[in-house]
Amino acid sequence: MSPSRRSRAPAAPAPTRRNTRVALVCAVVFVGMVGAAFAAVPFYRAFCQATGFNGAVRRASAASTLVSDKTVTVRFDTNVNGIPWRFEPDQASQTVHLGANTLAFFRATNTSDRTLTGRALYNVVPEAAGPYFSKLECFCFKNQTLKPGESAEFPVVYTVDPRYAADRDTRGQSEITLSYTFFPAVVGPKAEASTPAPLGEGARAGL
Repeated sequence: MSPSRRSRAPAAPAPTRRNTRVALVCAVVFVGMVGAAFAAVPFYRAFCQATGFNGAVRRASAASTLVSDKTVTVRFDTNVNGIPWRFEPDQASQTVHLGANTLAFFRATNTSDRTLTGRALYNVVPEAAGPYFSKLECFCFKNQTLKPGESAEFPVVYTVDPRYAADRDTRGQSEITLSYTFFPAVVGPKAEASTPAPLGEGARAGL
């Protein structure tokens, strides 16, 4: 009688091969998460500007055609963060009719001994005013470059939608604060930069 054969269990995968597969899966998941995080930033910024969410100011593409007899006071707040500039509004506040296109001016001065490029970020308070506050023209849409000791005057054309007076969250608010903060700008091949010339009386009349 022939000796019985011993059955062999299938060989287990080599630990090294199994660890490699796990590492590859983790790497793919990590890269995907990082990519999603970076992609979320511009989408979130665009969403805020389109809807006024979180106090973001909307960018308008056309002038308002409906002007109300109701008014609101717009106050201006200016700040700098990490850039040696002096930055201030030409006017502390403006009382404007809802729906009217209004022009305001701001002035920045480079107090350092080198050329610097900055970019302004902005928001409004109260946050509920964000969906109704729109800007047709603003220096915050581009990087701004100033030489040592140079000053420049920047215009802002804005409007407050008449529906501001009807919204239950804003109709009791008689004041809106528009706040700007200049930060050092990222300058490179893809950065959108412009060098502003000081605005004279002719520039004021043309806006």
